[in-house]
Amino acid sequence: MESAEIRRRWLRFYEERGHTVVPSASLIADDPTLLLVNAGMVPFKPYFLGEVKPPGPRVTSVQKCVRTPDIEEVGKTTRHGTFFQMCGNFSFGNYFKEGAIKFAWELLTSSVADGGYGLDPERLWITVYLDDDEAEQIWREVVGVPAERIQRLGKKDNFWSMGVPGPCGPCSEINYDRGPDFGVEGGPAVNDERYVEIWNLVFMQYERGAGEGKDDFPILGDLPSKNIDTGLGLERLAMILQDVQNLYEIDTSQVVIDKATELTGVRYGAEHASDVSLRVVTDHIRTSVMLIGDGVTPGNEGRGYVLRRIMRRAIRNMRLLGANGPVVAELVDTVIKTMGEQYPELLTERKRIETVALAEEAAFVKTLKAGTNILDNAVTETKASGAQVLAGEKAFLLHDTWGFPIDLTLEMAAEQGLSVDEDGFRRLMKDQRERAKADARSKKTGHADLSAYRQVADVSGTTEFTGYANTEGESTVVGLLVDGVPSPAATEGDEVEIVLDRTPFYAEGGGQQADQGRIRLDSGAIVVVRDVQQPVAGISVHKGTVQVGEVTVGASAHAAIDLTRRRAIARAHSATHLTHQALRDALGPTAAQAGSENSPGRFRFDFGSPAAVPGAVLTDVEQKINEVLSRELDVTAEVMSMEQAKKQGAIAEFGEKYGDRVRVVTIGDFSKELCGGTHVNNTAQLGLVKLLGESSIGSGVRRVEALVGVDAYNFLAREHTVVAQLQELVKGRPEELPEKIAGMLAKLKDAEKEIEKFRGDKVLQAAAGLVSGAKDVHGVALVTGQVPDGTSADDLRKLVLDVRGRIQGDRAAVVALFTTVSGRPLTVIATNEAARERGLKAGELVRTAAKTLGGGGGGKPDVAQGGGQNVEAIGDAVAAVERAVAEAA
Repeated sequence: MESAEIRRRWLRFYEERGHTVVPSASLIADDPTLLLVNAGMVPFKPYFLGEVKPPGPRVTSVQKCVRTPDIEEVGKTTRHGTFFQMCGNFSFGNYFKEGAIKFAWELLTSSVADGGYGLDPERLWITVYLDDDEAEQIWREVVGVPAERIQRLGKKDNFWSMGVPGPCGPCSEINYDRGPDFGVEGGPAVNDERYVEIWNLVFMQYERGAGEGKDDFPILGDLPSKNIDTGLGLERLAMILQDVQNLYEIDTSQVVIDKATELTGVRYGAEHASDVSLRVVTDHIRTSVMLIGDGVTPGNEGRGYVLRRIMRRAIRNMRLLGANGPVVAELVDTVIKTMGEQYPELLTERKRIETVALAEEAAFVKTLKAGTNILDNAVTETKASGAQVLAGEKAFLLHDTWGFPIDLTLEMAAEQGLSVDEDGFRRLMKDQRERAKADARSKKTGHADLSAYRQVADVSGTTEFTGYANTEGESTVVGLLVDGVPSPAATEGDEVEIVLDRTPFYAEGGGQQADQGRIRLDSGAIVVVRDVQQPVAGISVHKGTVQVGEVTVGASAHAAIDLTRRRAIARAHSATHLTHQALRDALGPTAAQAGSENSPGRFRFDFGSPAAVPGAVLTDVEQKINEVLSRELDVTAEVMSMEQAKKQGAIAEFGEKYGDRVRVVTIGDFSKELCGGTHVNNTAQLGLVKLLGESSIGSGVRRVEALVGVDAYNFLAREHTVVAQLQELVKGRPEELPEKIAGMLAKLKDAEKEIEKFRGDKVLQAAAGLVSGAKDVHGVALVTGQVPDGTSADDLRKLVLDVRGRIQGDRAAVVALFTTVSGRPLTVIATNEAARERGLKAGELVRTAAKTLGGGGGGKPDVAQGGGQNVEAIGDAVAAVERAVAEAA
């Protein structure tokens, strides 16, 4: 039975029995505690916790899952894999143990003709929790499983919880006996290789307390309603129904192995090492396709790093199998064809999936080539020193300079019989992160001790932000720091940091720059505020200079922001939201925000994309943004629960920390995002948005920069002036400018080629004269000389090789010519085969000459190039070459 048919039968069986069929959720977990969906019940957690009402009392699904804790073991055994599908049926206060058990038994043992899976009941073994007499009784008396095929196991094996306080309960597992070929008999309690678990029925009836591990926690009592959560591993059942040995031989995996075999010429089953590589490729390519299909892009953090790591392991293992050229395209195509019937979104997203995967392959091939050479040298040096551990500094260099993942370094070092000083590597990584954090903190705190801010916060409490509704207002000075130290007062000229009990000043955050303005005290003192930061949660620190008077803690104050600046920043921030949505509309959900900065009149927006955004697409995005401005859409903000925000489709970024209550900024019917920043009231207030262009700022991340409002108008006005000037110069209309200028550049390029050819011919004319002036140094024809200044390195090399070729017969020859380029000496030296046989090597002679010139150089034994700093030393360099030839000859 094919995997697709197993899936169809599952959903049909439970739908016919009153279950609502729910499509698989994205692998991108809608849960801040998880990177990826790693179990079939994850999308249903809110229902089990009572946070959200389920779509019905009975639900069923086939959920895509990815688990990566044992990624290094993938391939080494046939039991480990990262991607799998979990068939689940769920009851929310509806049926309980008896219903779940009867459904499971019916589906597994009913004949294929009757819509079941047709398993032999005599080969099914049951495990129940130690004291779950009710479950055992149902299996024995209602279903009819003999007592000798029912085993009781403890909390570690047959009790389920989410690992935190909350719903939990005993579970009952259904295991299939694969026969004596897989080990001794005795049931799953004795041999889980022979008696493989295929289905786990969880009876959620208790509430658990805090505790560590799988079995060290108290049971607090019963839940208000009893729920069912079951999970059947689709791949495990396929293994049984297709009568194959392991997960890698089922239909959806075998085709990938076959394709990898075709691409490499390595037969599966030939030897253990190649089998491991083929399994790694098969599992990781399948997982990669599913992750990319759900919007994950390769990166250096979070789930992006998970994807990058498994993709690079797959590509490297294809290299180990002998593949030299690109392989990802055909492997990805195979997975999409195989899984597309079950997940049609793979077919509709094929182009994007291929683009992302091919871009990562191209990037990694470059990294692999450079990093492998460095690692090989490091391994050689380590072994030569007699050590068995590769230094953490080497691993860090590979990671920091060449982008070589530590996991790959560990794997490749192990293949060479070396371990890696992981502690040293982690320490260096930690030091690097701490330096980066210190740099960021210094911007926010001016290098002040954070404890000083916490001290102020403990006394004054949090700062109330009034800036959404007000641009000025009354407040009280509740904290004051001078030179990073709490102080009761500050006088004229002092650099201060002021904490107010309430403020209209926006503190830098969420990509939005801080407000500037003034704080005027009742005493007449004035503080000019140039920056506002939140060095510790909850308090806004106003950084500035006391312009007039004395500032004291407890004084009443009037705070007013620079309204012109605020409005310009608000326009930029609203434009950022519009740009984000327009890019997602054009490129898909992978164009998720990766950073931004909103400044007065301009902004930059970073987003995920595997390749450059075509100019035509960027033009369409800009047009769409400006069309939205002309629609005069209202911009509103509303505080609501996180759950409400999700239901409304608000965009939230993974990795951001959100509280129970969030602020959602909505721009008409066009955009909806979680955001704490300030915005315009209507899109018409933006006036104009001009995208200046996009560029790469890292693998898989692009950056758009843009101008807003008056700044955008001024930019276009300047461009118009430039176009008018060009029109005057080339005597053409605006639409003719590209063609006319291209023609001029082509003519200029042709002229440069002619000049270069003339110069080269003139240089080569000197060859005959140089040959005739060759000196005989102990039987070696030595040609030295200085050619006209400005001769290019290319032309000098051509001349040297031409002269060497003109020396007749089998006579040993050395040609060493010099010139001056941009005020610096340059030399090229060549030797023929007869000279090299006498020990005269161009690379060594160049180093001799370059040392005299005050520089360096090198190359191959037949031709080499060098240079230096001292033009006056060319004569001495010629003499040094002559001496070296004489000594060697």
